[in-house]
Amino acid sequence: METTEQTQDAGWRGMVAKASLALSLFTVLWFIIAAVGTKLGLWSWQFGLGQMTINWGLKLIFLALGVSVIAVILSLIAAPRKRAFILAFAALLVAGLSFGRVAAFGGEASRLPPIHDVQTDWSNPVMPSEALLAARKASDASNPVEAAPIVPDTAEERWPGTPGRLVSELQEEAEFDPAVQEDRADAPYPKLDSYVTQAPPEAAFEAILMLVKERGWKIVTDDRGAGRIEATETSFWFDFKDDVMIRILPTDEGGSRIDVRSASRVGLSDLGANAKRVRNLLDDIEIALR
Repeated sequence: METTEQTQDAGWRGMVAKASLALSLFTVLWFIIAAVGTKLGLWSWQFGLGQMTINWGLKLIFLALGVSVIAVILSLIAAPRKRAFILAFAALLVAGLSFGRVAAFGGEASRLPPIHDVQTDWSNPVMPSEALLAARKASDASNPVEAAPIVPDTAEERWPGTPGRLVSELQEEAEFDPAVQEDRADAPYPKLDSYVTQAPPEAAFEAILMLVKERGWKIVTDDRGAGRIEATETSFWFDFKDDVMIRILPTDEGGSRIDVRSASRVGLSDLGANAKRVRNLLDDIEIALR
């Protein structure tokens, strides 16, 4: 009976396989702990994202990959054990998927510009209200919202040559224009332009306000007279906050010109989140105002 149980469990090799699977699962749990702890305010986002996720998290992944590879090899040599192999292979799969996720994150970060503030019209920038500035200050936002922001010197290490350049220039270069670029890899941002509609400002305001509410964003400013809507979206992981500023101006023809700006409160690169948010909102606005 003892021999049968040892055969099924693969003895010490089975223990190694179980340990490798436990380590791989703990690695996944580690990333969740880093994000949730940041969201709950247990530590800063710099520690949760930079130290726990990128630094220690990557080391954990490599450790899990190494242990799982060893466990797979041990399960196959000298009288292979099926159960040990299954556990070890599962551990390798989990660790491999984790590594793939992190590698994709790093690749995406390297090809996107070091900006966290985008809008549809930099020639006449949408500026935040006093209420929004107060909300950003209360949350210790480190990123200012300026009329003509430039890339800070801290971007030099990862994005050489970008410090000192206008954010508006980098946004334009990153936007995909079918008339100029053939491959979206060269221009990962969607094209962002002001949206002009025949709908009067009052109707446009109501439709856009409804879209903002449907998204669950926290409304900061709701000024029909000024044609201004400001709202904040908070990410599920890490509790990152991005502010969306919407300006609705009347046109000479009785319609509306709509501009949108989206800016992150912290962080150098937003991984394209703000550009995607603005593009999706503009697409929905176009549908709502047809």
